[in-house]
Amino acid sequence: MEHAPFTALARVYDAIMADIEYDAWADFILSYAADADIKVASVLDLACGTGNLTRQLRAQGLSVTGLDASAEMLSVAAARLPDVMFVPGDLRTFDLHQTFDLITCVFDSLNNLVAEGDLLAALGRSHAHLAPGGLLAFDVNTRLGVRELWEGDSIEGLEPLPDGSEVHYHWSHRYDAASKLGVVQAFCRLLGGEHDGEEFVETHHERGYDPAELESALREAGFATWEILEYPDYAPPEPDSPRVWVFARRGQP
Repeated sequence: MEHAPFTALARVYDAIMADIEYDAWADFILSYAADADIKVASVLDLACGTGNLTRQLRAQGLSVTGLDASAEMLSVAAARLPDVMFVPGDLRTFDLHQTFDLITCVFDSLNNLVAEGDLLAALGRSHAHLAPGGLLAFDVNTRLGVRELWEGDSIEGLEPLPDGSEVHYHWSHRYDAASKLGVVQAFCRLLGGEHDGEEFVETHHERGYDPAELESALREAGFATWEILEYPDYAPPEPDSPRVWVFARRGQP
């Protein structure tokens, strides 16, 4: 019943996340790039999952590559977007031997890097894969955001699946003060269809990153400039902001 993170979940992820505004996130990122006079033709979508943001970026006529550590999530993405290249890879160690105008990493993905040095390693790999003047755009939960992820510390729902069956999900959250990590237990039960009654659980851990930590890591990773902002108005974050967006640029030669 217990599965590794982002494995069994791949089958039902899009149903549960159907209301997530990936289209607005893509517009938020591309509008920032346009305002900064960054010409974007090629994009690397890190932790692309089932390809939700990837699809929005591809719809803008961009050449997009998706990368994720989960073979199961990539399988769903590849079936959905057969004209996009998807590659397996770890955010901390990937090496694609090419550079991109824009690199994206959304929906708390960097929060899944919980060990000391993981964030810096991921930022370093991103910097190495940016073209001169290129842009890295990502969002993260702050430490407060990880402590107080959901009101009531749980979410629950029932969503339809493409085969006519349904998935009932109950996800619970707790904060482990000793490790300073958020822990999400994602329980899902399939109802109807050939997998009726099948259940699985995945346990996910998140580490929060505050603006000061992000700035230190960005500086050490070699980024020339960056802004830490809030969605959707590009405002500076407040001390109690649960989530921030980062736009960081590689320097020109």
